[in-house]
Amino acid sequence: MKKEILIGLLVILPSIIAIAIFVYGFIFWTVRVSTSNWNSFSSLLRGEYHFVGLRNYKRLFQDDRFIKDLWNTLFFTLFFLIGSMSIGLLLAVLVDKGLKGSQFFQNIYLFPMAISFVVTGTVWRWIFAPGIIPSDPQGVNLLLKKMGLDHLMWGWYTSTEHIGPFNLALIPVIIAAVWQMSGYTMAMYLAGLRGIPVDIEEAAKVDGASDWQVFWRIKFPLLKPITLSAMIILGHISLKIFDLVFAMTGSGPGFVTDMPSIYMFELTFRSNRYARGSAISIIMLLMVAVVIVPYLVSSMKEEVRR
Repeated sequence: MKKEILIGLLVILPSIIAIAIFVYGFIFWTVRVSTSNWNSFSSLLRGEYHFVGLRNYKRLFQDDRFIKDLWNTLFFTLFFLIGSMSIGLLLAVLVDKGLKGSQFFQNIYLFPMAISFVVTGTVWRWIFAPGIIPSDPQGVNLLLKKMGLDHLMWGWYTSTEHIGPFNLALIPVIIAAVWQMSGYTMAMYLAGLRGIPVDIEEAAKVDGASDWQVFWRIKFPLLKPITLSAMIILGHISLKIFDLVFAMTGSGPGFVTDMPSIYMFELTFRSNRYARGSAISIIMLLMVAVVIVPYLVSSMKEEVRR
């Protein structure tokens, strides 16, 4: 038994070492950098790499751009979750009906998952690209013009209009993200629906329940674990979104589509402000942890009960 345990430890040891160095080691290093004044390589070489405590974090929360980024992340996450989960559930219900051609459409709905966010952002940028001049509209605006709906033509992600703190330019980004992830959500819900015993549904119909009552009172409550898992996964994606927004809009005019990840990228790799960029990355890590850690704790408690 001791020999088997030793062999097992030796097998997983390389992975443990790699994770310890390249995950937790780098997280520790990032925390250390975020509490320093390291803003260039020259300052490090001159020995001016000093501990400054939480000064970088304090300055970030006094930075109007970073505050706007947090609002953008909040609204993007909210509408991204609602859109992806609503459409995913609707598609799953339709496919689960087993209608003719449902297998074909199931594959079509899953197709966006095979595309990277960079490709998605590029393609949807072409679709929503505003006209260079008013008489030369492109993408959606061209379609609206041909339909005689000129009054609906809009600058889309170049717009600086707001509804309260919500930037309307985020709408195209949210649409692109929902388009890509709703198929994945559909797959999760579809697996949950097909895992529900048929006997339960048949018993409810025998008792006089309609299709809507069967779904709302029986199936939907049983999909609660799927809903929670989808919220965790999609929330994790949205809180650290970078590639889609960067490829599609960048920061946008007046930072209307800016995200903490884009601000971190610009500070770290374009301005060499490593300390403040590291501070943003730690804040993003904490935001993701707030979403994931309670879910992991709940899952572990559930496993213990079983």
